[in-house]
Amino acid sequence: MKNCTNLLFVVLLMPVLLFGQSKKATKSVASTDRIERLKAEAVASVEASKVQAQQINDMLFSFSELGFQEEETFKYLTTILEKEGFTIQKGVAGIPTAWIATWGSGKPLIAVGSDIDCIPKASQKPGVAYKDPIVEGAPGHGEGHNSGQALNIVAVLAVKKLMEREKIPGTLMLWPGVAEEQLATKAFYVRDGYFKNVDACIFTHVASNLGVAWGDNGTTGMISAKFNFEGQAAHAAGAPWRGRSALDAVELMNIGWNYRREHLELTQRSHYVISDGGDQPNVVPSKAAVWYYFRERTYPKIKALFETGMKMAEGAALMTDTKFTYEILGSAWPVHTNRPIAAAAYENIKKVGLPTWSEEDQLLAKATQRELQSPNLKGLDMKIDSVGLPVSSAPVVMMGGQAMTPLSGGSDDIADISWSVPTIVLGYPSNIPGLPGHHWSDAISMATPIAHKGIVAGAKAEAMTLLDMLLKPEIIKDAWAYYNDEQTKGIKYEPLISAKEQPAVYLNKKIMTEFKPKLEKFYYDPSKYKTYLEQLGIKYPTLRDDQREAIAKAAEKEKGMKGK
Repeated sequence: MKNCTNLLFVVLLMPVLLFGQSKKATKSVASTDRIERLKAEAVASVEASKVQAQQINDMLFSFSELGFQEEETFKYLTTILEKEGFTIQKGVAGIPTAWIATWGSGKPLIAVGSDIDCIPKASQKPGVAYKDPIVEGAPGHGEGHNSGQALNIVAVLAVKKLMEREKIPGTLMLWPGVAEEQLATKAFYVRDGYFKNVDACIFTHVASNLGVAWGDNGTTGMISAKFNFEGQAAHAAGAPWRGRSALDAVELMNIGWNYRREHLELTQRSHYVISDGGDQPNVVPSKAAVWYYFRERTYPKIKALFETGMKMAEGAALMTDTKFTYEILGSAWPVHTNRPIAAAAYENIKKVGLPTWSEEDQLLAKATQRELQSPNLKGLDMKIDSVGLPVSSAPVVMMGGQAMTPLSGGSDDIADISWSVPTIVLGYPSNIPGLPGHHWSDAISMATPIAHKGIVAGAKAEAMTLLDMLLKPEIIKDAWAYYNDEQTKGIKYEPLISAKEQPAVYLNKKIMTEFKPKLEKFYYDPSKYKTYLEQLGIKYPTLRDDQREAIAKAAEKEKGMKGK
């Protein structure tokens, strides 16, 4: 009897249970449908804003400002965001050209950033497939940092519009990477607490494809330091014995370092410039300075490499009877990005796909690749990147029994933010593949339809990923689980700068004082010209006859090979 009663109870309850499950399933589908509908609206909004993206990109390209001197960029971008209702905090971390723009309220707080500075001596006319500077010797966007803020602004504005209409809670935070080429600001942002309450960060960086990675991506960390030597001036011919040459100390430090290189690990990267070599030959230099970048793959090895540099400086000072001091100008950890956010972003990247490149786009890319003797002569990428997997940082036993990390390369101070909050780096296709990097040729595409299309593609992927993070709380929850349980398990982030270091805001001032008046004549005026190419009177693309002939011959050869 008891069993029959239980069975009857279950039968009567089943419709209620099924109805509840059906309701949950309907709610889940409705929620998914809503997110996809909002994503489609965001994509359409970005597409409708492509002229704004192009204008921001071209304007920043024309400013061509070096790190810490991004004054016009600062005014232009903060003015746009103030008009859009963002609250602007200026001069953050004691950096005049740094700012944080916030809109919204509550959690999650999502930071969206990109770099803004350019490269020395990289001035180049866009759309011209050979060296042709706008201003000879001037700085230029020979990496493409003019493009990331254009991408971020149109993506964030598209999402902001939906958040307002749909009453979606959350806070959006836009910020710039100032003086990234000196790796000189993001560690200060972290040290001074500007990312303390941030839940996640999307950072955008120019690339030649649309992609994202997670884990250790093979970059180096770095300490940037300037060594200042002080000796005693004297008449270089009349009484040289009374002098103590600071320049001799600089040269001896460099000689010592270059001899020591042979016995440093394969993963180290180190380079220097003599930033002060004295005033004139007939005066023994009483002051001289050398600026070093010390790069390695792990925090302990970065510190050890810097200590080796300190020994070289001490030895040089002893040999020349001079004194030395040093100042840290910048620093970065090796980059480590977040797997759950990268996975979400990659699903959106697949939906967006690469831009449709025109014949003119490919012609410019192939001509530039040939001009620079690139190993890649195939033009712009036609296939989307796969999601990047971590580069193994497990030691490899080398000949002689030494265990070493197997890969080394460039640095980016987004790393310090990536070790503070879950972060991804979204690459977007505005560069031409196979170029040297930090070079005038990398500016060729950066105010052309190649850059404009790449920005729009990246903005669509970013807008969709922001909506995922706002509407799917599990993404940020999983991101922090990865950060706590995998990324930082056994590794504690310690800044490579101390509490006493301050941003070196004087850097590049002399160069920009010289070139800014010359560059101002070429600032983009969108009220008169649709594009910067139009303002400069450049036919797109501009190639030499020999470049066109070489590309035509290569195409004929490839056609013949396919025929066989």
